[in-house]
Amino acid sequence: MRKNRDDAGTRAGAGGVRRRALFTAGAAGAAALAAGCGTSDARDTGAGSASGTASRPAAPGSRSASPRSASPRATRRGPELPRGGRRIFPEHRLVGYCGLPGAAALGRLGTGNLDDRVKEIERRGRAYADGRTVLPVLELLTVVANASAGPDGLYRTRTSDATIRAFHRAARRHKALLLLNVQPGRASALGEVRALRKWLAEPDVGIALDPEWEMTPGQVPGRTYGHTSGGELTRIAAYLASLVEEHDLPEKVFVYHQVAESVVHEERRLTVPDGVAVVKSADGIGSPQLKRETWHHLVDTLPPRLHTGFKLFFEEDAKGGSRLMTPDEVLALTPRPGYVMYE
Repeated sequence: MRKNRDDAGTRAGAGGVRRRALFTAGAAGAAALAAGCGTSDARDTGAGSASGTASRPAAPGSRSASPRSASPRATRRGPELPRGGRRIFPEHRLVGYCGLPGAAALGRLGTGNLDDRVKEIERRGRAYADGRTVLPVLELLTVVANASAGPDGLYRTRTSDATIRAFHRAARRHKALLLLNVQPGRASALGEVRALRKWLAEPDVGIALDPEWEMTPGQVPGRTYGHTSGGELTRIAAYLASLVEEHDLPEKVFVYHQVAESVVHEERRLTVPDGVAVVKSADGIGSPQLKRETWHHLVDTLPPRLHTGFKLFFEEDAKGGSRLMTPDEVLALTPRPGYVMYE
């Protein structure tokens, strides 16, 4: 255990399951129909066909080499991140929105025109550069916890491939990163990540886990906090690392949001493999002072090689006469967050 030097998070407000209404299967269907927002001019990137031994796409903005022009002495370079390079940190700072189309209560990314939202992320992100390249992030709710069991009894709904594809195309258009957010319900977190393999084989797609919605048998999302463990987080990171190795991908982002201490058990057992940038994102709500206290509580000690993230809430943070923290205030946190996410 040690203090991390260059990224950070926040402690959740005490007690109780927090604000957002659980998403229903019916709403998920509506979201799939709404997936076309801002994507009418999208080109098919081929993401939907990536699997197993599928060939990798060229890095965004690059041209495929012609066999006739290839030099016998040329060294083939793997795909890069959307704005260049193959490492996330310390070269980049991630700034993004989360959400799901047709579900305004689940985040700003689910409202309005998708291209407009990404441009908004770009503008907001400029204040967070601080000497780094800002990489916009679209954190799409891809597996959503439900209050009802559903046909398979797993208390979760999967977002359609059509919606994921629309968001991936938008990310490609804007040279952004797509994070697939998983709220497992009673499903296996690693199983849900594995089910997204064809997307994760892409160089600009990563994972975000919301373990407060990861239930054990007998638990129901929304009635209590769920949890993950350092061991489970290690297994997910190892799976992502295997995809990086198999497809010669740039560093893969793996974020886990933490709303309370109880949400992550035995965090000291988390081991970060090469090829994966693991980010602990502090997910608390409240005034700037409360969020600072939460931040220091959660990031005081971190497992080795862990980066940090900080989450802001447009509505909830400003309730009761409070206000949203400014970029300067966020960057004044120690250590500075590597990922800043707005909901």
